[in-house]
Amino acid sequence: MIEVDREELRAKVQAVYQKVAEEPRGEFHFELGRGLALKLGYPGELLEQIPPEALESFAGVGYHLDLAALKPGEAVLDLGSGSGTDTFGAAVRVGPRGRAVGLDMTEAQRQKAHALKERAGFAQVEFCPGHIEELPFADGSFDAVISNGVINLAPDKARVFSEAARVLRPGGRLAISDIVSELEMPPSITCNSSLWASCIGGAMQQDAYRRAVEEAGLKVVAWRENPQYAFLSKSAQGASRTYGVRSVSLLAVKS
Repeated sequence: MIEVDREELRAKVQAVYQKVAEEPRGEFHFELGRGLALKLGYPGELLEQIPPEALESFAGVGYHLDLAALKPGEAVLDLGSGSGTDTFGAAVRVGPRGRAVGLDMTEAQRQKAHALKERAGFAQVEFCPGHIEELPFADGSFDAVISNGVINLAPDKARVFSEAARVLRPGGRLAISDIVSELEMPPSITCNSSLWASCIGGAMQQDAYRRAVEEAGLKVVAWRENPQYAFLSKSAQGASRTYGVRSVSLLAVKS
């Protein structure tokens, strides 16, 4: 539990990701777009089936849909779905008989994603407002939970993992990409809401991150680093070098 001003953090995160939705060609600490998705390992054939306007606002940190191993007819929840790239990708995998739900707290992102869903005819997709620490879904609602570069923004990661485990069915999978650190960072960084909103301040030490997943009742069965991912700004690059801030993808299974 990090003592960061949560309301201030939420406001700053929403401001950043409203700009990601509305001005994807603006300047950010991180890369955006289809080129980033390809670099991270998204198959080109999958990206061709995703609305290009969703891809232009893609701000992920890794690729994990292969780890999720989604099957036709399954139900999947995307935590922090943004403009919908991973939600749409999951919808392609689960097919018209499946269900893909995106949850995001930023209205501009949801509005953009919903408009794209309507235009592209993704009937199996829905986008909902909410916070990833407080999921508005019943126990055992999903076969898989996915997330991309979002959990590091949450002050209470243990609660996020607990909620993810709660809404998963027995045998369900958590497949995520996120930002972690090799070394624990000092309060001067972890208590700075601006650095949290830039995906640096909230990076949890990687061993503690893995323990938090498993303490929620999920067994980590795959863990890999994503060396293709890099921050753009000098300040973020400096933190990456000093504290070993990096992108990882993991798969965990609910017993």
